[in-house]
Amino acid sequence: MVTLLEVTVSLVNTLTDGRQRGRPYTAPRGTDLPGAVAAALPPTSPGPEEIDPEEAAHLAGTARQMKSVFEAVDEDRIDDAAAVINSLLRSTGARPQLDRVADEPWQVHFHGADDSLAVGWSAGCATALALATGSDLAGRLGVCRAPECDRVYIDNSRNAVRQFCSSPCQSRVKAATFRARKAEQR
Repeated sequence: MVTLLEVTVSLVNTLTDGRQRGRPYTAPRGTDLPGAVAAALPPTSPGPEEIDPEEAAHLAGTARQMKSVFEAVDEDRIDDAAAVINSLLRSTGARPQLDRVADEPWQVHFHGADDSLAVGWSAGCATALALATGSDLAGRLGVCRAPECDRVYIDNSRNAVRQFCSSPCQSRVKAATFRARKAEQR
């Protein structure tokens, strides 16, 4: 589930427009989209030349829906998050299946109604969001608290105190707080 949640974060942060580290962020489109999808998926996934543009567009649409889940959970609107997750689960036909990866033990994977790259990853990510949101992990889904940033994250910290999508955002906020304190002292 951790891997699927990390892929979910990667897809959302790569494939959705918004703000990132204090600047506008425009998600890749057109011919750049398959490469962006390949970069967002784990290294064992197909390369950009193997990702169909329609499947890349499907994953970009899924990423926009998944971002709304993070936003809803972050704002404590769990009912809204659940509605989006349930819609994703229905549209992908998510179903568990035991798969064997070469030289590894059996693993539970979540497949979609068809085994295409886009539907498979969408089903897996939707299932991971469902498992997290339906448990005490819901509070671990977050949206960056830094000004001018709306990237999402999974809080893997021991005491659930993460507030930022990245170290650069955390540093920006700390530096701004420090400068504001120094200005007050003058």
